Amino acid sequence: MGDASMVGMLGRVTGTVGPGLVGEVIVRIRGGAEHFLAYPAPGSDRIEVGTVVVVMEHLPPRSVYVTAAYDS
Repeated sequence: MGDASMVGMLGRVTGTVGPGLVGEVIVRIRGGAEHFLAYPAPGSDRIEVGTVVVVMEHLPPRSVYVTAAYDS
């Protein structure tokens, strides 16, 4: 799977994402749901468990940079 194909996909935080933290998100992809290590996209703050996020960048094989999908 190439980098561009995951950019823009929605996921849900399953482990807190934030500066200095390696979090986790689950993304529906390839007919199922997969977990990825997650880092905050530049300019993003702490993102709590349960928050819907958008994938901003994918670093194969299992890392993504994310930002909150909706303002809270």
